[in-house]
Amino acid sequence: MKIFDLQKFATDINVNTRTGNADPYAGTTTTNSNLTAEDKVFYNTEMLENAKPEYYYQQFAKKIVLPANHGSTVEVRRPNKLPNAQVLTEGVVPDGTEWGVSNITDTLFQYGMYVPVSDLASLHSIDNLGVEITHELGNSMGSTQDTACRDDVVTGTGVMYADKVSGGSVTEITSRATLEGTCKLTSRMVAKASTYLRKTNTPKIDGKYIAIIHPSVAHDLRQDDAWIEAHKYAATTEIFNGEIGELHGVRFVESTNAKVIRGADLASDSRTLAVNKQAGYSGAITEIEFDSGTVEAHALKGKKIVLNGVEALVTDNTAAKLTVESTDFGTVADNDVIYPEGNKTGGAVYCCVFIGKDAYATVDAEGGGCRMIIKTEKEVGGPLEQFGTFGYKGEANGALILYQERMIRLECCSEFSDVDEGN
Repeated sequence: MKIFDLQKFATDINVNTRTGNADPYAGTTTTNSNLTAEDKVFYNTEMLENAKPEYYYQQFAKKIVLPANHGSTVEVRRPNKLPNAQVLTEGVVPDGTEWGVSNITDTLFQYGMYVPVSDLASLHSIDNLGVEITHELGNSMGSTQDTACRDDVVTGTGVMYADKVSGGSVTEITSRATLEGTCKLTSRMVAKASTYLRKTNTPKIDGKYIAIIHPSVAHDLRQDDAWIEAHKYAATTEIFNGEIGELHGVRFVESTNAKVIRGADLASDSRTLAVNKQAGYSGAITEIEFDSGTVEAHALKGKKIVLNGVEALVTDNTAAKLTVESTDFGTVADNDVIYPEGNKTGGAVYCCVFIGKDAYATVDAEGGGCRMIIKTEKEVGGPLEQFGTFGYKGEANGALILYQERMIRLECCSEFSDVDEGN
């Protein structure tokens, strides 16, 4: 028996690879770009979805319909309350009681946006751009409406601040600028807010009051012993979108769109500034010299600052001095820290809104509701039909507060006050 290596008689073969040619038997390769163009990164045809907040402020609003051709201003009337009757004197006619009607008005505003897309982008894109754009436009529409509603709701006149808790002692807080890290939403504060609504005879929504809170606040509340005990054995039946549980007759709805107050950095190279005055300040002042930060002139105009636990509005600034509305900061020393708007140290403050039935309203304009508008290249693309547009428009009023006493804003801090941004 003889053994032959038959491959010695095989014809030379060049195998085309991604980077060149290879001799499969000799083990040698040469480099060229025959198939380089086909060696692509894997393309996932599923486009990622952007993170979106949940929108809940409009869920609890009274809905008012504005008929077409009736103007753009809505007037709501409510009867004034009558006092209890007086004791009558036999045979004597009592004085008549005055009575009247109060009116509240609000005006609609129109909003909208559109995205132009070229004909070539639509023709050659691997993704279905129309579907993705309209999806994101829908999210923008929801955010616009809910944020407008939220921003009006948090201007309500009823407000309380979370108590400062240190060990076994509790200190009442009376302003946003004096809130500290331990001023969190607790079972005790929930009971106070619920008690306020009960004392104002606020009607409930499906048997309960509602509170819209930020996830950072929800985190703190879930650590509270009373919350843990209330949810230890039985799960609450959730009837509202975003609901996370119930405590003291209040159903809690969690939303990342809940209002967070925290000012931006005061300087281009520093979040805070420092008082620059050897003698310091005392009493009401309108000017504050500062250092420890690069600030452009007029950059802080219209913003709020916190100094020594007191908030003030900046009316203007130079590179070294703030002009503020006349404010008494108490006794201020050199190098005291000037913080941006927020809590005592410039951290985030969270607005937790506790509401009852018909506390506020939103207006739906007949024929002016939100709608998507898509224009083809033939309609808007110019003489060469080079682009189309995807957009939306609508009308809204934000929120019309009907009964100030039927809502209370509870402002508090959180474990995450130092990292969460304002919205």
